[in-house]
Amino acid sequence: MEFIIVTGLSGAGKSRAIDALEDIGFYCVDNIPPKLITTFYELCRQAKDGLERVAVVTDIRGGDFFDSLFEVLDKMSAEQQGYKILFLDAKDEELVRRYKETRRKHPLAEYTQWSIERAVKLEREKLKPVRERSDYIIDTTLLSPAQLKERISGLFLERSSSALTVNCVSFGFKYGAPSEADLVFDVRCLPNPYYVEELKYLTGLDEPVREYVMKWEQTQGFVSRFLALIDYMLPLYCNEGKSQLMVAIGCTGGKHRSVALAQLLYNHLLESGQRARVQHRDIQK
Repeated sequence: MEFIIVTGLSGAGKSRAIDALEDIGFYCVDNIPPKLITTFYELCRQAKDGLERVAVVTDIRGGDFFDSLFEVLDKMSAEQQGYKILFLDAKDEELVRRYKETRRKHPLAEYTQWSIERAVKLEREKLKPVRERSDYIIDTTLLSPAQLKERISGLFLERSSSALTVNCVSFGFKYGAPSEADLVFDVRCLPNPYYVEELKYLTGLDEPVREYVMKWEQTQGFVSRFLALIDYMLPLYCNEGKSQLMVAIGCTGGKHRSVALAQLLYNHLLESGQRARVQHRDIQK
């Protein structure tokens, strides 16, 4: 049975994540106290219908119950109850903005004299050990609901296996680098198609832009070394037992150079027989 524990910061998108998981076939339960997770796991395992994909949300709303999460996780590991942890995160200022926008009460507000800013910081401090133990981390600060759903589907649409999945992400530094990236490459040093009038309003998915980006000696030198480095490192990550690796490639606006090179990496990985996905985060901005 594939069992996902969804947790993370309040306002980071756990509800949207659980909706996305439900859309791709998971049986989902929201706001379950940690101490009930092992019991619920066994009920799902023994169900006559044979539940094969299950996701539960547990978070700070559980109050003191949440403090028992690590004890529960250790018990599950000892009893060979397999699970993965999906952690939803976002930058503090974005979480504060979302709460002010929706006018909802933060679960820890009463402990911080109703200050949303302090409540967010307190929750982040409490959840830091959980984040460090998570198998998947998604920062939703700059993700639209559709992009979050795409990321969730990319991670879990296919049945999980021990194989490493590489997420190739292009982004624009002007919008911020993905905080969950394992490897970040800055390609702003390469010639920029933005300053060519006929290429300015195209993207790295268009052939004229790809040809422009790739024709330079600087780019060819970068690509040969870049792909060799990735090819060398992937087996090391596999041996470490890592299930997903995010390689983020950034240029200024996230529309031209980073897109072309993220797509190139994605195609290279597929040709090598590697599980890979690609997302162009800022291509529409």
